[in-house]
Amino acid sequence: MEVLKEKVEEEEAAEREEAAERAERGEKIMRPPEVQQEGTIMTQEMLRDLEKRLSEIEITNVPERGSIITKDTIDTFKLPLSYQSNTLKEEHLLQVADNFSLQYSHLCPDRVPLFLHPLNECNVPKFVSTTIRPTLMPYPELYNWDSCAQFVADFLSMVPLSDPLKPPSHLASSTTVIKYQKGNCFDFSTLLCSMLIGSGYDAYCVNGYGSQALCRMDLTQEVCPLTVKPKKIVQEKEMAPPKKYSIKPPRDLSSKFEREQEMKKQKEIKAEEERRLREEEACLQEVENANTDPLHGLRVYSWVLVLSGKREVPESFFIDPFTARSYSTQDNHFLGIESLWNHKNYWVNMQDCWNGCKDLVFDLGDPVRWEYLLLGTDKPHLSLTEDDDNDLIDDDDVENLDKEEEDKSFDMPHSWVEQIEISPEGTKTLETQEWYQNREDMLELKHTNKITGLIIDYFKPGHPQALRVHSYVSMQPEMDRVMEFYEKARVDGLIKREETPHTMTEYYQERADFLSYRHVNFGPRVKKLALNSAESNPRPMVKITERFFRNPAKPADEDVAERVFLILEERVQLRYHCREDYITASKREFLQHTEVDSKGNKIIMTPDMCVSFEVEPMDYTKKLLYQYEAMMQLKNEEKVSRHQAWESELEVLEILKLREEEEEAHTLTISIYDTKRNEKSKEYRETLERVMHEERLRQVEAQLDYLAPFLAQLPPGEKLTHGQAMRLKDECLNDFKQRLIDKANLIQARFEKETQELQKQQQWYQENQVTLTARDEDLYLSYCSQAMFRIRILEQRLSRHKELAPLKYLALEEKLHKDPRLVELLRIFV
Repeated sequence: MEVLKEKVEEEEAAEREEAAERAERGEKIMRPPEVQQEGTIMTQEMLRDLEKRLSEIEITNVPERGSIITKDTIDTFKLPLSYQSNTLKEEHLLQVADNFSLQYSHLCPDRVPLFLHPLNECNVPKFVSTTIRPTLMPYPELYNWDSCAQFVADFLSMVPLSDPLKPPSHLASSTTVIKYQKGNCFDFSTLLCSMLIGSGYDAYCVNGYGSQALCRMDLTQEVCPLTVKPKKIVQEKEMAPPKKYSIKPPRDLSSKFEREQEMKKQKEIKAEEERRLREEEACLQEVENANTDPLHGLRVYSWVLVLSGKREVPESFFIDPFTARSYSTQDNHFLGIESLWNHKNYWVNMQDCWNGCKDLVFDLGDPVRWEYLLLGTDKPHLSLTEDDDNDLIDDDDVENLDKEEEDKSFDMPHSWVEQIEISPEGTKTLETQEWYQNREDMLELKHTNKITGLIIDYFKPGHPQALRVHSYVSMQPEMDRVMEFYEKARVDGLIKREETPHTMTEYYQERADFLSYRHVNFGPRVKKLALNSAESNPRPMVKITERFFRNPAKPADEDVAERVFLILEERVQLRYHCREDYITASKREFLQHTEVDSKGNKIIMTPDMCVSFEVEPMDYTKKLLYQYEAMMQLKNEEKVSRHQAWESELEVLEILKLREEEEEAHTLTISIYDTKRNEKSKEYRETLERVMHEERLRQVEAQLDYLAPFLAQLPPGEKLTHGQAMRLKDECLNDFKQRLIDKANLIQARFEKETQELQKQQQWYQENQVTLTARDEDLYLSYCSQAMFRIRILEQRLSRHKELAPLKYLALEEKLHKDPRLVELLRIFV
């Protein structure tokens, strides 16, 4: 150790001498000088003594508390080879990093060691820049920085650093972090930086110092984003230019004194609000001062820096990987930066952080403010003026500097981390939401809970059954479900219907009978059928409970508030509305027996068949006739209630059947103006076009008169005679016959012409066959092939014309005999 101490002292003395010489020459130091190891020559004895002393030091591997990756929790043999060893280029990079760290420790002995090459999950030292694996996720939702940060914050669980004053000794790969879904701030930042760089952002991992709230992910002092109301954008109305003949506005008759008093009152209210806010801020400041962090400015934290430029980022900002919140580079939570890195290079902050990160300049091309590890960085160097360049560096120095940089340039190795993949296999879908548009069943949203199996369908107005919300687990009848309706679209005022295997509850409003609630209890079926339904085998009703709103047209003692039909017990319980300023309400209970007994005798109404409690008893209510009429009316109302409950069951079956048909059909609504996809409109339009086309053909036929040229020779307006009709017929037939002959002659002439030309070409070929070239022979064969084709077509047309000409002549003759203008005259001749 004494030898090392002497060596360090000698090196420091040499550095001071060299710095003094450069200061005298006025040279500007751009990079830290390399450690000169040529000043001290270590002998073999010194090396053996140093090796012996170092071997006596025992280093025990103490597992890091809070570390998520250990050899006990991961099978390192299943990891790729790049995780378990370093390539030659990576080893060279580690040596460069060690050399850089040694120079840094000599120049800045007061600063903490750099975070350069922590151990990975296989206990292999890896340079931090190679741990970043730029990856563009195949999901459009993860293309922007906010969605990427939110995914990392939600997907991973936060693990605090084991020592809040030191960076972690291990930095696992992003693939392992995603597999275990937890990590510290450095793991969060590495994964987020890899995703942002893959998405095109200029992102960097930062090793620095943060506040206690930032390191512990404490948001108790922050404003809840759910309570922040969005700012309303007030659009200023454009003032129309004054018209020349506009009406003058009426005079302002409001009091100026009242306006001044109102403005004065508003100022007082505003001043009081500002005073209250100042007091709250003072209280918060006192609380913060009382909870002063003893480690303020010493807590190590890692976050992500996004520089402006790429992806149209207007201004540089920080991203907290724990909370996915963005902060300004002037924020008080960030207290200093030691270093930052991306997948290409590593930079050390040489600026003073006495004021946190507020005064830092993030120009990574400035070597005075940011010391970089590798040459060849993509960040531009600090630009100097031409006078400074001429004063500091001459041409020889430039050439020597370029050669030196070429010798020292070293490219960053590729990342040793495997491709980052995020697959839904490792996640469990708890809920799904599906949005729909232009459906004929008006379905707008389907919300599915994968755990409970609950499905909630939301409908827009316009459903055939006026459905608004349908919550269910199964589409089978007599299961748990809730149906909500658009009450304005129903005539019965039904708002909601809740159904279970044994009950059905309905809620109403704005009914003429003031019914607000109906609850039906069902009992077990007596008949056991293979297929039970409300239509074929309805469930027996055990109890019906109905509630009513207050009817102001009736007295409270006669206005029923709740009515309960106990069907099996043949009892009816009534509870009336309570009078104003009363705490009790009247009640009445009827025992409904059959009107006749087993022998057929009528049962007489007795006082024990009606039990009542009246707040203010009346004489007429005690009479048996009144009680008998009330009981008979309740019997009729019970039948109506049971029938309405049965109709509700049938309506549920109808709705379920309709919903099944709608889910199978998936019919979309198409506008009548969308003529291409609207089938009904398309069929109607095609029918109209077909009818119009047929009508047009009939008009064309009417306009083309084959006798018109011959009728034009006769005097206009004169009626045809028998002789004229015969002459007209003969002229028409002769003209048509001549046209057939001319057509046959034309085809025959073309046939003979083609035949003669072919014979001439054949004769020419026989005469010049010996002297012809290959190209001439190809031209001759091509001509012969085309000529034979034309001759064959003409021959077929001529033969076909000879076959059809007599038939066409006979058809014209028959048409002339049937022509309405000649039929009478020609019939006389016949």
